[in-house]
Amino acid sequence: MQPFDRHPVIPILIVENPEEAVRAVGAIVEGGLDVIEITLRKANALAVLEACVKAFPHAVIGAGMVQRPSEVTAAKSAGARFLTSPGLTAGLAAAGIASGLPFMPGAATASEVMVARDMSFPFLKFFPAFEAGGVPLLRSFAAAFAGIEFCPAGGIDEEMAAEYLAQPNVPVVGATWIAKAEAIDQGDWRGITDRARRAVAFKRVA
Repeated sequence: MQPFDRHPVIPILIVENPEEAVRAVGAIVEGGLDVIEITLRKANALAVLEACVKAFPHAVIGAGMVQRPSEVTAAKSAGARFLTSPGLTAGLAAAGIASGLPFMPGAATASEVMVARDMSFPFLKFFPAFEAGGVPLLRSFAAAFAGIEFCPAGGIDEEMAAEYLAQPNVPVVGATWIAKAEAIDQGDWRGITDRARRAVAFKRVA
């Protein structure tokens, strides 16, 4: 499950400006978290990813929201150290495996979990966590799918994270709250560092 199990929280950044992204990653790393996801939602996301990887070669910076095989190739070329996706297709599974990078595909229903399990993916992104059923659904999944673990992301704030991490099938959560767009726009680097530092101290049972 490396590198996803290094910390209880994986910060998720949705940033368009490479310079601001580098400042945000620096603030996160200063707070003690060094596994960070850059989502591919913005048009300039690959440039952001590449800039952050170059600025912090010792951090583990990956690409999120990967949805097509071509994005797997592009993310790896930009220096991504891992990949996450909101879902899973046969083509994406093949590309993810072929990349040689740690790959966390997404699943939000029992059928999707079963498909991912059959493709030999035991660690899945649960997205969008809140809208898909949140902690109650993950509790049901724990009873139904032994050996499958999840990284919930989407609609989770700092207060909710503890409840998710208390579930036996949740070793880590995805965190957009650590470096929200508003904090980056305002240059609130100290606030980002403080939130990262608090997240390092989160406890998990898995």
